[in-house]
Amino acid sequence: MTLLAVERIKLFSTRSPWWCTFLALALSIGFTTLFASQVDDRMSLRMTQVGYQFGLMVVLVLAALSITTEYRFGTIRATFQAVPNRTAALLAKTVVVAVVALLIGELAAFGSWGVAKVLAPGADLAFGTAGDWRQVAGVGLVFAIGAVLAVAVGALLRQTAGAVTLLLIWSLLVENLVGLIPEIGADVQKWMPFTAANHFLSGTDGAGDMPFGPWGALGYFTAVAVGLWVIALIIVRRRDA
Repeated sequence: MTLLAVERIKLFSTRSPWWCTFLALALSIGFTTLFASQVDDRMSLRMTQVGYQFGLMVVLVLAALSITTEYRFGTIRATFQAVPNRTAALLAKTVVVAVVALLIGELAAFGSWGVAKVLAPGADLAFGTAGDWRQVAGVGLVFAIGAVLAVAVGALLRQTAGAVTLLLIWSLLVENLVGLIPEIGADVQKWMPFTAANHFLSGTDGAGDMPFGPWGALGYFTAVAVGLWVIALIIVRRRDA
C-alpha cells in the first residue's frame, strides 16, 4: 500500500495528469455533444461513445508520461534505490495509472451518455441488455488496459517523444493502414489490439468477421497489453536506470 501511495503522489505532483484528465473528458464528452446536437432523436446508445477514442489517445499519453518523465528527470534512479524490487515498483506504478485511467474512462463514458440523454430526450438510450452496459461501462476497461500497454511502451523506449509518437501513430494510423495490404490486410487487421478493443465496445454478441466475440476481443487486448508489460519488466530489470 505504501508503494501505491507513493506512486499516486508522484503521478499527481505534476500538472500533466490533471491536464490529461481534463482533455480526455473534454474531448470524449465534447464530441458526443456535437454529435448529439446533429443527430438528435436518431441517437443510439453506441453513438453516445463516438468520442471515446479521442479520450483514449489522451489516456495513452498520460500513461506513457508516468514512466518516461521519471527517466527524463532521473527520478527513476531514486525510485529503484528506495525500492530495489523493480517488479514491485513498476507494478505499483502500473496499477495506479490503470485505476486512474479506469476512473477517467467511466466518467467520460457516463458523462457522454448523460449529455446525449439531455440533448436527445426522444432517443432510446436506456440500458436494456448486458451488451448495452458493455458499450458504455466497458470504456473504462479499455482505458485501463490501454494504460497498461502505454506504461509498457514507455518503459521500453524510456523517451516521451518516441513512446507517445509510437502509441498515437499505431492506434490512429497503422492499424487502419494494415487493412489496405492486398490479400492479407483484412485478416491481419482483425488481430490488431486497438481494433479488438473497439470490437469489444461496438461489436455484437457474435464474433462476426472478428476472430472473437466482444469479451474474447477484450481478453485478447488484455493479453497483448500484459504480454508487452512483462517484456518491459524483463528489460527494466536487466538494464541500468
